[in-house]
Amino acid sequence: MEGSPRAGGPGHARNKSTTKAFRNSPKQPAPDTPLDELLARGFYRAAAIAAVQELTSTIPDKPAIDPADHSRIFNLLYIRLSCLTLIDAMPLAAQEVKAFEDLNNPMVYVDQLTGEHLVPWDLRVLNVRLQALGFGDPRRAVMSFHDLAREARHNIAQATADHDNSARELWKDRLYALGLKIAGALVEMDDLSGAAHQLTSLKDRGDGKVSLARALLWLHIGNADEARRVVSGSGSSLNAGDKTVLALADMADGEFETALDKWRAIEEGEGEMDEMVGMNTAVCLLYLGKMEENLSTIYELCAERTKKGLKLRLAERVAAMEESSARGWEKTNADFKL
Repeated sequence: MEGSPRAGGPGHARNKSTTKAFRNSPKQPAPDTPLDELLARGFYRAAAIAAVQELTSTIPDKPAIDPADHSRIFNLLYIRLSCLTLIDAMPLAAQEVKAFEDLNNPMVYVDQLTGEHLVPWDLRVLNVRLQALGFGDPRRAVMSFHDLAREARHNIAQATADHDNSARELWKDRLYALGLKIAGALVEMDDLSGAAHQLTSLKDRGDGKVSLARALLWLHIGNADEARRVVSGSGSSLNAGDKTVLALADMADGEFETALDKWRAIEEGEGEMDEMVGMNTAVCLLYLGKMEENLSTIYELCAERTKKGLKLRLAERVAAMEESSARGWEKTNADFKL
Protein backbone atom coordinates (compact mmCIF):
# COMPACT_ATOMS: atom_id res chain seq x y z
CA MET A 1 0.00 0.00 0.00
CA GLU A 2 1.31 3.39 -0.89
CA GLY A 3 2.24 5.48 2.08
CA SER A 4 2.36 2.45 4.36
CA PRO A 5 5.57 1.76 6.29
CA ARG A 6 5.17 -1.85 5.21
CA ALA A 7 5.03 -0.96 1.53
CA GLY A 8 8.77 -1.06 1.05
CA GLY A 9 9.12 -4.54 2.50
CA PRO A 10 10.35 -7.43 0.40
CA GLY A 11 7.82 -9.28 -1.67
CA HIS A 12 5.37 -6.39 -1.74
CA ALA A 13 2.57 -7.23 -4.16
CA ARG A 14 0.56 -4.26 -5.29
CA ASN A 15 -2.53 -5.30 -7.15
CA LYS A 16 -2.85 -2.71 -9.91
CA SER A 17 -6.57 -3.35 -10.14
CA THR A 18 -7.04 -2.12 -6.57
CA THR A 19 -8.63 1.30 -6.42
CA LYS A 20 -6.25 4.06 -5.36
CA ALA A 21 -8.54 5.07 -2.51
CA PHE A 22 -8.10 1.63 -0.99
CA ARG A 23 -4.32 1.66 -1.44
CA ASN A 24 -4.16 5.04 0.30
CA SER A 25 -6.73 4.24 2.97
CA PRO A 26 -6.27 6.18 6.23
CA LYS A 27 -7.20 2.96 8.02
CA GLN A 28 -3.82 1.37 7.30
CA PRO A 29 -2.47 -0.66 10.22
CA ALA A 30 0.43 0.51 12.32
CA PRO A 31 3.81 -0.95 11.28
CA ASP A 32 4.13 -2.80 14.59
CA THR A 33 0.70 -4.48 14.37
CA PRO A 34 1.02 -8.19 15.22
CA LEU A 35 0.50 -10.63 12.36
CA ASP A 36 -2.43 -12.37 14.05
CA GLU A 37 -4.22 -9.05 14.46
CA LEU A 38 -3.65 -8.16 10.81
CA LEU A 39 -5.30 -11.42 9.80
CA ALA A 40 -8.20 -11.00 12.22
CA ARG A 41 -8.91 -7.47 10.97
CA GLY A 42 -8.72 -8.37 7.30
CA PHE A 43 -5.49 -6.59 6.38
CA TYR A 44 -4.37 -9.39 4.07
CA ARG A 45 -1.94 -7.33 2.02
CA ALA A 46 -0.17 -6.09 5.13
CA ALA A 47 -0.23 -9.61 6.56
CA ALA A 48 1.45 -10.99 3.42
CA ILE A 49 4.17 -8.37 3.74
CA ALA A 50 4.57 -8.92 7.49
CA ALA A 51 4.90 -12.68 6.96
CA VAL A 52 7.72 -12.34 4.46
CA GLN A 53 9.43 -9.71 6.61
CA GLU A 54 9.44 -12.14 9.53
CA LEU A 55 10.70 -14.92 7.29
CA THR A 56 13.59 -12.76 6.06
CA SER A 57 14.23 -11.27 9.53
CA THR A 58 13.77 -7.69 8.33
CA ILE A 59 11.41 -6.55 11.13
CA PRO A 60 13.22 -4.07 13.42
CA ASP A 61 13.65 -5.01 17.08
CA LYS A 62 12.49 -8.57 16.48
CA PRO A 63 14.81 -11.57 16.76
CA ALA A 64 15.51 -13.60 13.65
CA ILE A 65 13.42 -16.72 13.16
CA ASP A 66 15.10 -19.98 14.11
CA PRO A 67 16.06 -21.82 10.89
CA ALA A 68 15.22 -25.11 12.63
CA ASP A 69 11.70 -24.00 13.55
CA HIS A 70 10.05 -25.62 10.52
CA SER A 71 6.56 -25.31 12.04
CA ARG A 72 6.77 -21.51 12.26
CA ILE A 73 8.46 -21.18 8.87
CA PHE A 74 5.82 -23.20 7.04
CA ASN A 75 3.03 -21.42 8.92
CA LEU A 76 4.39 -18.05 7.77
CA LEU A 77 4.69 -19.35 4.21
CA TYR A 78 1.07 -20.51 4.30
CA ILE A 79 -0.05 -17.10 5.58
CA ARG A 80 1.98 -15.39 2.88
CA LEU A 81 0.61 -17.49 0.01
CA SER A 82 -2.99 -17.60 1.21
CA CYS A 83 -3.04 -13.83 1.73
CA LEU A 84 -1.65 -13.25 -1.76
CA THR A 85 -4.45 -15.46 -3.06
CA LEU A 86 -7.05 -13.49 -1.11
CA ILE A 87 -5.88 -10.16 -2.56
CA ASP A 88 -5.96 -11.46 -6.15
CA ALA A 89 -2.18 -11.70 -6.42
CA MET A 90 -2.20 -15.35 -7.47
CA PRO A 91 0.39 -14.89 -10.24
CA LEU A 92 2.91 -13.73 -7.64
CA ALA A 93 1.94 -16.56 -5.29
CA ALA A 94 2.30 -19.06 -8.13
CA GLN A 95 5.77 -17.70 -8.85
CA GLU A 96 6.88 -17.87 -5.24
CA VAL A 97 5.56 -21.39 -4.67
CA LYS A 98 7.92 -22.75 -7.35
CA ALA A 99 10.69 -22.55 -4.75
CA PHE A 100 9.12 -25.53 -2.94
CA GLU A 101 9.81 -27.76 -5.94
CA ASP A 102 8.46 -31.23 -5.02
CA LEU A 103 6.81 -31.29 -1.59
CA ASN A 104 6.54 -35.07 -1.86
CA ASN A 105 10.32 -35.44 -1.77
CA PRO A 106 10.90 -37.60 1.34
CA MET A 107 14.55 -36.57 1.58
CA VAL A 108 13.59 -32.92 2.11
CA TYR A 109 10.11 -32.63 3.55
CA VAL A 110 9.63 -35.81 5.61
CA ASP A 111 10.94 -36.30 9.15
CA GLN A 112 13.37 -39.20 8.89
CA LEU A 113 12.72 -40.24 12.51
CA THR A 114 8.93 -40.12 12.72
CA GLY A 115 8.06 -40.47 9.03
CA GLU A 116 5.66 -37.51 9.32
CA HIS A 117 5.45 -34.81 6.69
CA LEU A 118 6.93 -31.52 7.87
CA VAL A 119 4.65 -29.34 5.72
CA PRO A 120 1.15 -28.59 7.08
CA TRP A 121 -1.69 -30.17 5.13
CA ASP A 122 -3.35 -26.89 4.18
CA LEU A 123 -0.11 -25.58 2.71
CA ARG A 124 0.36 -28.78 0.70
CA VAL A 125 -3.15 -28.46 -0.77
CA LEU A 126 -2.62 -24.79 -1.60
CA ASN A 127 0.75 -25.61 -3.12
CA VAL A 128 -0.88 -28.03 -5.59
CA ARG A 129 -3.24 -25.35 -6.92
CA LEU A 130 -0.58 -22.66 -7.16
CA GLN A 131 2.07 -24.87 -8.77
CA ALA A 132 -0.41 -25.98 -11.42
CA LEU A 133 -1.09 -22.31 -12.14
CA GLY A 134 2.59 -21.36 -12.08
CA PHE A 135 3.65 -24.08 -14.49
CA GLY A 136 0.54 -23.71 -16.66
CA ASP A 137 -0.24 -27.42 -16.33
CA PRO A 138 -3.70 -28.20 -14.88
CA ARG A 139 -3.01 -31.93 -15.19
CA ARG A 140 -0.34 -31.46 -12.56
CA ALA A 141 -3.04 -30.46 -10.06
CA VAL A 142 -5.14 -33.56 -10.76
CA MET A 143 -2.19 -35.92 -10.29
CA SER A 144 -0.99 -34.14 -7.16
CA PHE A 145 -4.46 -34.16 -5.61
CA HIS A 146 -4.65 -37.91 -6.27
CA ASP A 147 -1.30 -38.34 -4.50
CA LEU A 148 -2.65 -36.47 -1.48
CA ALA A 149 -5.83 -38.57 -1.59
CA ARG A 150 -3.75 -41.74 -1.51
CA GLU A 151 -1.97 -40.44 1.58
CA ALA A 152 -5.30 -39.52 3.20
CA ARG A 153 -6.64 -43.05 2.65
CA HIS A 154 -3.50 -44.50 4.21
CA ASN A 155 -3.94 -42.27 7.26
CA ILE A 156 -7.62 -43.23 7.54
CA ALA A 157 -6.64 -46.90 7.61
CA GLN A 158 -3.91 -46.20 10.17
CA ALA A 159 -6.27 -44.21 12.41
CA THR A 160 -8.86 -46.99 12.18
CA ALA A 161 -6.30 -49.58 13.22
CA ASP A 162 -5.26 -47.35 16.15
CA HIS A 163 -8.93 -46.75 17.11
CA ASP A 164 -8.32 -43.00 16.84
CA ASN A 165 -11.79 -41.79 15.85
CA SER A 166 -10.94 -38.07 15.80
CA ALA A 167 -7.99 -38.59 13.46
CA ARG A 168 -10.06 -40.88 11.23
CA GLU A 169 -12.83 -38.27 10.88
CA LEU A 170 -10.27 -35.54 10.20
CA TRP A 171 -8.72 -37.49 7.35
CA LYS A 172 -12.13 -38.44 5.99
CA ASP A 173 -13.03 -34.74 5.80
CA ARG A 174 -9.75 -34.01 4.04
CA LEU A 175 -10.29 -36.85 1.59
CA TYR A 176 -13.78 -35.63 0.71
CA ALA A 177 -12.53 -32.07 0.20
CA LEU A 178 -9.84 -33.41 -2.14
CA GLY A 179 -12.55 -35.15 -4.16
CA LEU A 180 -14.22 -31.81 -4.79
CA LYS A 181 -10.90 -30.19 -5.67
CA ILE A 182 -10.17 -32.93 -8.21
CA ALA A 183 -13.54 -32.32 -9.84
CA GLY A 184 -12.82 -28.60 -9.99
CA ALA A 185 -9.40 -29.21 -11.53
CA LEU A 186 -10.98 -31.46 -14.17
CA VAL A 187 -13.47 -28.71 -15.02
CA GLU A 188 -10.56 -26.30 -15.52
CA MET A 189 -9.08 -28.84 -17.94
CA ASP A 190 -12.40 -28.91 -19.83
CA ASP A 191 -12.68 -32.60 -18.99
CA LEU A 192 -16.37 -32.35 -18.17
CA SER A 193 -17.08 -36.07 -18.45
CA GLY A 194 -14.23 -36.80 -16.03
CA ALA A 195 -15.52 -34.15 -13.62
CA ALA A 196 -19.01 -35.63 -13.82
CA HIS A 197 -17.67 -39.11 -13.06
CA GLN A 198 -15.66 -37.72 -10.14
CA LEU A 199 -18.69 -35.99 -8.64
CA THR A 200 -20.80 -39.12 -9.04
CA SER A 201 -18.23 -41.14 -7.10
CA LEU A 202 -18.44 -38.82 -4.10
CA LYS A 203 -20.80 -39.99 -1.38
CA ASP A 204 -23.25 -37.46 0.04
CA ARG A 205 -22.27 -36.66 3.63
CA GLY A 206 -25.28 -34.50 4.47
CA ASP A 207 -23.14 -31.37 4.64
CA GLY A 208 -25.14 -28.44 3.27
CA LYS A 209 -22.05 -26.47 2.28
CA VAL A 210 -20.46 -29.37 0.44
CA SER A 211 -23.74 -30.22 -1.25
CA LEU A 212 -24.01 -26.66 -2.54
CA ALA A 213 -20.47 -26.87 -3.93
CA ARG A 214 -21.34 -30.12 -5.69
CA ALA A 215 -24.53 -28.61 -7.13
CA LEU A 216 -22.68 -25.59 -8.48
CA LEU A 217 -20.07 -27.84 -10.08
CA TRP A 218 -22.85 -29.85 -11.74
CA LEU A 219 -24.34 -26.64 -13.09
CA HIS A 220 -20.92 -25.59 -14.36
CA ILE A 221 -20.66 -28.90 -16.19
CA GLY A 222 -24.16 -28.47 -17.60
CA ASN A 223 -26.02 -31.25 -15.79
CA ALA A 224 -29.00 -29.44 -14.27
CA ASP A 225 -30.75 -32.66 -13.20
CA GLU A 226 -27.84 -33.73 -11.00
CA ALA A 227 -27.67 -30.24 -9.51
CA ARG A 228 -31.35 -30.50 -8.57
CA ARG A 229 -30.86 -33.96 -7.12
CA VAL A 230 -28.01 -32.80 -4.89
CA VAL A 231 -29.90 -29.90 -3.30
CA SER A 232 -33.26 -31.67 -3.15
CA GLY A 233 -31.86 -34.82 -1.61
CA SER A 234 -30.12 -33.14 1.29
CA GLY A 235 -32.96 -34.19 3.57
CA SER A 236 -33.35 -30.77 5.17
CA SER A 237 -35.41 -27.71 4.34
CA LEU A 238 -34.16 -25.72 1.37
CA ASN A 239 -32.11 -22.64 2.20
CA ALA A 240 -31.54 -19.61 -0.02
CA GLY A 241 -28.55 -21.24 -1.72
CA ASP A 242 -30.51 -24.38 -2.56
CA LYS A 243 -33.41 -22.35 -3.97
CA THR A 244 -30.96 -20.36 -6.10
CA VAL A 245 -29.51 -23.58 -7.53
CA LEU A 246 -33.00 -24.83 -8.42
CA ALA A 247 -33.85 -21.55 -10.15
CA LEU A 248 -30.58 -21.59 -12.11
CA ALA A 249 -31.21 -25.22 -13.10
CA ASP A 250 -34.62 -24.25 -14.52
CA MET A 251 -32.99 -21.46 -16.53
CA ALA A 252 -30.37 -23.90 -17.83
CA ASP A 253 -33.21 -26.14 -19.09
CA GLY A 254 -35.04 -23.22 -20.68
CA GLU A 255 -37.88 -23.37 -18.16
CA PHE A 256 -37.98 -19.60 -17.75
CA GLU A 257 -41.56 -19.41 -16.51
CA THR A 258 -40.83 -21.83 -13.68
CA ALA A 259 -37.53 -20.11 -12.94
CA LEU A 260 -39.27 -16.74 -12.83
CA ASP A 261 -41.67 -18.01 -10.16
CA LYS A 262 -38.72 -19.27 -8.12
CA TRP A 263 -36.81 -15.98 -8.38
CA ARG A 264 -39.88 -14.03 -7.29
CA ALA A 265 -40.40 -16.40 -4.36
CA ILE A 266 -36.77 -15.87 -3.30
CA GLU A 267 -37.23 -12.10 -3.55
CA GLU A 268 -40.39 -12.26 -1.43
CA GLY A 269 -38.59 -14.36 1.14
CA GLU A 270 -35.77 -11.83 1.40
CA GLY A 271 -38.18 -8.90 1.60
CA GLU A 272 -36.16 -6.72 -0.76
CA MET A 273 -34.66 -6.70 -4.24
CA ASP A 274 -31.35 -8.53 -4.30
CA GLU A 275 -29.09 -7.60 -7.23
CA MET A 276 -28.40 -11.19 -8.29
CA VAL A 277 -32.06 -12.16 -7.96
CA GLY A 278 -33.14 -9.04 -9.82
CA MET A 279 -30.77 -9.62 -12.73
CA ASN A 280 -31.85 -13.24 -13.16
CA THR A 281 -35.49 -12.19 -12.91
CA ALA A 282 -34.88 -9.70 -15.71
CA VAL A 283 -33.23 -12.39 -17.85
CA CYS A 284 -36.24 -14.68 -17.42
CA LEU A 285 -38.59 -11.85 -18.37
CA LEU A 286 -36.48 -11.15 -21.45
CA TYR A 287 -36.68 -14.74 -22.69
CA LEU A 288 -40.42 -14.82 -21.97
CA GLY A 289 -40.92 -11.73 -24.11
CA LYS A 290 -42.25 -9.66 -21.23
CA MET A 291 -40.28 -6.59 -22.21
CA GLU A 292 -42.21 -4.04 -20.16
CA GLU A 293 -41.71 -6.02 -16.96
CA ASN A 294 -38.10 -6.61 -17.91
CA LEU A 295 -37.45 -2.89 -18.35
CA SER A 296 -39.26 -2.17 -15.10
CA THR A 297 -37.07 -4.66 -13.23
CA ILE A 298 -33.88 -3.26 -14.73
CA TYR A 299 -35.05 0.25 -13.92
CA GLU A 300 -35.64 -0.72 -10.30
CA LEU A 301 -32.10 -2.06 -10.11
CA CYS A 302 -30.61 1.11 -11.56
CA ALA A 303 -32.94 3.89 -10.47
CA GLU A 304 -34.37 5.55 -7.43
CA ARG A 305 -36.22 3.00 -5.25
CA THR A 306 -33.80 0.11 -5.18
CA LYS A 307 -30.66 2.14 -5.81
CA LYS A 308 -31.49 4.43 -2.94
CA GLY A 309 -31.89 1.47 -0.63
CA LEU A 310 -28.59 -0.02 -1.78
CA LYS A 311 -26.79 3.28 -1.24
CA LEU A 312 -28.31 3.67 2.22
CA ARG A 313 -27.25 0.16 3.24
CA LEU A 314 -23.76 0.74 1.87
CA ALA A 315 -23.51 4.06 3.71
CA GLU A 316 -24.60 2.40 6.95
CA ARG A 317 -21.96 -0.31 6.56
CA VAL A 318 -19.21 2.20 5.79
CA ALA A 319 -20.27 4.38 8.72
CA ALA A 320 -20.16 1.39 11.05
CA MET A 321 -16.68 0.48 9.85
CA GLU A 322 -15.54 4.07 10.37
CA GLU A 323 -16.74 4.07 13.95
CA SER A 324 -15.46 0.67 15.00
CA SER A 325 -12.25 0.67 12.93
CA ALA A 326 -12.12 -3.05 13.61
CA ARG A 327 -11.62 -4.44 10.13
CA GLY A 328 -9.41 -3.69 7.20
CA TRP A 329 -10.38 -2.07 3.93
CA GLU A 330 -8.62 -4.58 1.72
CA LYS A 331 -11.39 -6.01 -0.42
CA THR A 332 -11.09 -7.96 -3.63
CA ASN A 333 -13.04 -7.12 -6.74
CA ALA A 334 -15.30 -10.12 -6.17
CA ASP A 335 -16.61 -8.57 -2.95
CA PHE A 336 -18.25 -5.82 -4.98
CA LYS A 337 -19.67 -7.90 -7.82
CA LEU A 338 -23.34 -8.80 -8.05
